[in-house]
Amino acid sequence: MADKEITALQQISTEDIKNRIYTIRGVQVMLDSDLAELYQVETFNLNKAVKRNIERFPENFCFQLTDEEYNSLRFQIGISNSRGGRRYNPYGFTEQGVAMLAGVLHSDIAVKMSIAIINAFVSIRHFISDNADMLQRLRDMDLKLLEHDKNFKEIFRQLQNPKEAKAVLFFKGQMWDATSLIEDIIGKAKKSVILIDGYVDKKNLDLFSKKHKNVTVELYTTKTGNKLTQKEVSDFNNQYGGLTIKYTNEFHDRFIILDEKELYHSGASIKDAGKKAFELSIIEDDKQLQEILKRLV
Repeated sequence: MADKEITALQQISTEDIKNRIYTIRGVQVMLDSDLAELYQVETFNLNKAVKRNIERFPENFCFQLTDEEYNSLRFQIGISNSRGGRRYNPYGFTEQGVAMLAGVLHSDIAVKMSIAIINAFVSIRHFISDNADMLQRLRDMDLKLLEHDKNFKEIFRQLQNPKEAKAVLFFKGQMWDATSLIEDIIGKAKKSVILIDGYVDKKNLDLFSKKHKNVTVELYTTKTGNKLTQKEVSDFNNQYGGLTIKYTNEFHDRFIILDEKELYHSGASIKDAGKKAFELSIIEDDKQLQEILKRLV
């Protein structure tokens, strides 16, 4: 083996090779272009050698990526839309295909490099085997999050659709569901958000941070129920702006008003949403909305 080939081989680490192994069609593969670079041959010549010995490369050894698979892979690893002069989609080689390549390329570096690549495949396989339970838990978690997101969107759709349910009941422990819905409601405001809530603290500011930049926030609370410090209010205004604190003893329940047009009723302080069972509902009676606004003057 030439000195430069030995040097090139020494510079390739197992981690470098692992980073070029992708999962496609449920199996780990390497692309023809990556293999060609490691074997120090042109991609065209590598594939030409494969085609001359096509009987040695069944589909479980080598397959050509579809347009969908290639586009998905480009998105994942940040390949530009340009194919770099390629006129066809790349080929993926499984571990068996890599081993077979060494025999058809007839070069010492291909043999040596194939051993290193196969070791990388084996290392990944061992990792998957050793961490099967953890990976399954992660997959289950992803499925739960997808189902959770689906349920949340349905809740929000119902709350906004007059023909559907106008109230949503949250139970103890549904903090994420309740908080996410309240954040989405605040995020709908174009000009202003008014919150009437007798008990407020820094958690309210976390919710208001989801508002749009130029939206103002008027927070009506009680002097005994206001746990916000001047510094917390100042820090919020320095970053997000538009927050004012006002006091009232007119209300027992909690209300959210968007742009002085939409009225929501909350059975619990929004900072505690989901800690116990409570109802969040939309009130479509404009007279009630105007009556509340009058009492805020």
